[in-house]
Amino acid sequence: MNNTPLVLAMCRYEQDCMERVNHFLKVYAYARTIGEGEGLDELTQQILETAAIVHDIGIRPSLEKYGSGAGKYQELEGPPVARELLGTLGYANQVIDRVCTLVGHHHTYQPILGLDHQILVEADFLVNMDEGHMDTESIRRVAETIFSTETGKKLLFSLYLQEK
Repeated sequence: MNNTPLVLAMCRYEQDCMERVNHFLKVYAYARTIGEGEGLDELTQQILETAAIVHDIGIRPSLEKYGSGAGKYQELEGPPVARELLGTLGYANQVIDRVCTLVGHHHTYQPILGLDHQILVEADFLVNMDEGHMDTESIRRVAETIFSTETGKKLLFSLYLQEK
């Protein structure tokens, strides 16, 4: 699968906000790594990677509509924008539908709607831990309550909770 056209489209979409470009690129890299480490089938891996690239596409319309990029607004506003973008790039309806489900739930941690959802949440947390300068105790709580994949846990512990 070639994600270059989607990455370029998202870079154009977020061209005035390098923080969001850098964020989605990091989430994409972690999601790809975790998905490969967990042995996802090809279609699920494609869906996961696509969702990771567009997971925060709802921030811009949320800011315009509500004056806030809060997760609940992202989940509400993101799926229609993602659906339109992915449709113009020729993604299959099956992929678009699942990606929109993931975009619409990427800040929802209960219930987790499948392994692709779990991995997207973990990848986003790995990036947010760094970008948000999360303290060690908060990271430990997230490790205990959110992370469930072996690859995600290995990344989390090697990056944030290794013994010094």
